[in-house]
Amino acid sequence: MSNLRTRLPLRRRPLLLAVSALALLAPLPACGGSDSAAGDGKTLRLWHYEDRDGALGKAWAAAVTEFKKSHPDVKVVFEQKTFDQIQQSAGMILNSDKAPDVMEYNKGNATTGLLAKQGLLTDLTSIVKAHGWDNKISESASVTARYDKNGEMGGDKWYGVPNYGELVLAYYNGDLFKKYHVTKPTDFNSFEAALAKFKAAGVTPLANAGNDHPAMHWLYLLALSKADQKWVDNYQRYRGKVDFHGTEMTYAVNKFKEWVDKGYFDKKDVGLKGTDMTEQFVSQKRPIMVGGNWWFGGLTTDIKDFQWSTAPYPGSKITLGAGGNNWVIPTKAKNKKLAEDFIDITMSAKIQKVIGEEGNIPLAAKPDEITNPKSRQLISAFVQDQANGGLAFYPDWPVAGYFDTWLAATQNLTNGGKPDAVLDQLAAPYEKYTASRH
Repeated sequence: MSNLRTRLPLRRRPLLLAVSALALLAPLPACGGSDSAAGDGKTLRLWHYEDRDGALGKAWAAAVTEFKKSHPDVKVVFEQKTFDQIQQSAGMILNSDKAPDVMEYNKGNATTGLLAKQGLLTDLTSIVKAHGWDNKISESASVTARYDKNGEMGGDKWYGVPNYGELVLAYYNGDLFKKYHVTKPTDFNSFEAALAKFKAAGVTPLANAGNDHPAMHWLYLLALSKADQKWVDNYQRYRGKVDFHGTEMTYAVNKFKEWVDKGYFDKKDVGLKGTDMTEQFVSQKRPIMVGGNWWFGGLTTDIKDFQWSTAPYPGSKITLGAGGNNWVIPTKAKNKKLAEDFIDITMSAKIQKVIGEEGNIPLAAKPDEITNPKSRQLISAFVQDQANGGLAFYPDWPVAGYFDTWLAATQNLTNGGKPDAVLDQLAAPYEKYTASRH
C-alpha cells in the first residue's frame, strides 16, 4: 500500500485524512498524562496508528496492559496517531526532541529504509538476536525489517521488528458456489473452470477495482504464477536485470486481457476503489475476491447472511505479501530499554495469540494455537505461502511513484490497451530508476 508498499492509505485506510506536520507535533489524548519524566527510565512514550477496535489495536492495548504489569513504576504515555500523520512527518519529528521511545512505522525503502539511512532509527540487530526475535520471524517476513547502508530492504541490519504478516489470498462465497454448482478450486485449471462456469450462469466471477491496488495486485499475481524467487529478487531488490517482455510479465498482461475479454473481470470496475471491490463480495454480486488479509476483519464484521472462506490463491505458489509494519526505536528516543521491553512483549505468546484470535496473522504463533476457525484458515494460508516460496512483496515497491504507473497500466489494459504497450509503460520508470543506481 507507493514505494515498497509503505502501507498506502489507498490500500488499507481509504478514509484517513492527510494532516500537517504541525498536527503531528500536537499531542493527542494520552494514557498516563504528562511525560515530564521522559528520559528517567520511568516513562515509555508510545505511538501507533492502529484502530482501537481492530486486531492490532486490541493486541497493542493488551501489550500495554502487560507492560504495566511488569513495569509497575513506569508511566505509559500513549498517543494515537493516524497513518498519514506518521507517513508524512515522521522524518521531521524523529529528528527532534519530540521523538517517542517506540513507534509503529511503515516498512519500505522510502520509509523505514530512508530513516535508517539518515541515522534516525536505532540499529536493533544485537537486540533482535539477544531476544531471539530473529528465530520467531521467517526470512521472507523479516526482509522489510532489515536494511543495508543505502536504506534498501533485505540488508544485514535490523531497524524494525514486525509482529504480524500480510498476504494476498482468495475469498470464496460458499453459498454462491453451492447455488451454481461450482466446485471450489484446488489448482489453476479448476480456478479457471470455476470462472467459466459462473460466467456461463450470468455471474461475473471476480471482484475487482481498477482505480486502486486490486487490479495491479491481480496483474502482479499473474506474473508471479510464472516466476521464481530469483525473478522476485531481481525485480524487488535489483539483483539482476528484469525483462518486462519476458515470460512472466508477458503472460500476466495477456491473461489479464483474456479475462477482461471473457467477462471474468467487468470493464466497468476500472474506476472503482478497493472498498467498492469488497462491497461486491459482501453484497454477493461477485463470488470470488482475491485480496489482502487487511480486508479480513471487515468482512468478518460485515458478512451476516452467507458462508465464506479463505484459501491460498491456487494459481501461484508465490503470492503478494510481507511482514507487517515495524516497531522502531528512534535514535533520539530517551528510554530505549523500555521500548525494547515493550517490543518483546508484543512478540510474546500471549500477545501473538491476541493478534491471531482477533483476525490478523501473528508471526510467532502457529495455526493450531488459534481457536477462531476463520483466523486459522487465514494463518494457515500465510504459513503455506511462505513454505511454498515466500512472499513477493507488492508491485509498486521498487520505484518511488510506481503505484500511479501500475494503476494507469492496468486501467489501460482494461480499457483495451495493447499488452506490449502496457509492458513498455511499466518498464520505463523502472528501468530509468535502476539505471540511476549505478
